[in-house]
Order: sequence, then C-alpha cells, then structure tokens
Amino acid sequence: MTRIQEKKLQGKVALVTGASKGIGAAIALELAAQGAAVAVNYSGSKAGADKIVEQIKAAGGKAIAVQANLADTESIGPLVARVTRDLGPITTLVNNAGIYDFSPIEGVTPEHFHKQFNLNVLGLILTTQAALTQFSPDGGSIINIGSVAAKGVPAASVYSATKGAVDSVTLALSKELGPRNIRVNSLNPGMIETEGAHAAGIMGSDFEKKAAADTPLGRIGQPDDVATVAAFLASDDSAWLTGQTIQASGGARL
Repeated sequence: MTRIQEKKLQGKVALVTGASKGIGAAIALELAAQGAAVAVNYSGSKAGADKIVEQIKAAGGKAIAVQANLADTESIGPLVARVTRDLGPITTLVNNAGIYDFSPIEGVTPEHFHKQFNLNVLGLILTTQAALTQFSPDGGSIINIGSVAAKGVPAASVYSATKGAVDSVTLALSKELGPRNIRVNSLNPGMIETEGAHAAGIMGSDFEKKAAADTPLGRIGQPDDVATVAAFLASDDSAWLTGQTIQASGGARL
C-alpha cells in the first residue's frame, strides 16, 4: 500500500496495539507511510508483527515490534517503556487490540464476559493510562477502535457491551484530556474483510452477502478503509475533532 503522498505524520510516534494482522496492521502501515515511527504491538503472532515491521522498513520507515498481551496488566508498563525508549515520546495511541466471542444469552458465562471486557475495555483503559505518562508534552491523538456492534448485535450482547463501553470511555477521556491538548475519538468499523473474518467462515457466506447488501456503498470494508481514517485522526488535519464516534462502515448502521 506504499504510495507517494504528503507525509502528514512526520516526526510523530505511534503505538498501535494488536497490529500484527487485520485492521491494526493496516493502520500501522498507513501511519508509517505518512511518516510516523510506529510500534507494532502483538500478543501471539510475532511472525505477523515482524512482517509488518519489515514492510515499513523496506519503504523507508521506522518501526519496532513489541510483544505484550494487554489482558495481562503486568505487560502494559514494559510495552510503553520499550516504545518510548526506542522511538521517543508517544504522540498517537491506537487502541486496536480486542477480541470477539459471540454467544446467545443462554451461553454467557463469567469467563465469556471477563475474557472480552478484560481486553476490550480494561486493557484499553490501562494502556491509555500508561501511555499518558509518556505522551508528548505537546499533546496528540488517541484513537479507540470500536465497532458498529456498539449499537447491539444479536447473540453478541457481551461483545456489543464492550464496544458501547469503548464509546463511553472515549467521550469521558476527550473531556478529561482536552486541557492537555490530547484528542480522543472512537473509530467504529462495520464488517471488514480480515483474517479473522475468513477464519470464522464469514467470507463468501450468506451473512457476508447480506451485510454487503445492507451497506449503502454495496460492499463490506477492507482494512485500508479504516486505516486511512485512522491516519486522518492522527494528523493535524483533525485538530478540531475530539469526543467523536466516527463510523467507517460504508453507511451501514446496525
């Protein structure tokens, strides 16, 4: 996806969580293409993260891969410390790491609940908390990757609740961090073709066809459709935007 363009993120340092594949990987590549030095966080896929770092470096960018499972609170501090040591003060945090596990209400258990909330909400909050101790004194941008599922998806009450919580956290933090010149926005994708969607058997299914048919732009999304919006939110072009929930969904609304 390397292309000739104005490097609007030159001099910025970005931490992208859950960036070894899918939307996170696309965001890491896009931020780097626009000039940012990027920390590619991963939990289990070292090979995937290393591949993204190699692509960024091959295009002349700067990047590192950093392992941390953000559901493990003890791993968050060392993650942030490594990023700032190797790249400098953080100016952009993309809270992308998350999981989804659908279940009808009859199948919801405490384990099902905590597995998703511990990463999608608590991990996001604690990563933000740690990153803020190393943020640039000039401020910057926090981009929380939510989902249109925040509006409610059948058989996904817990996942939907985590994404609704992300939107609420975004609004609260935008008010709290505004005086520090730190903008906080939610970026909520619709259905996106990712490795996870393929693994779940969604691609080519009737579910995917219905999702495309219900989308005004007539297709489901690609990771780059989200990445370019994330780059806008990271740039000074969005300097007057904070506390917003931006739907990158081709017009689809649940």
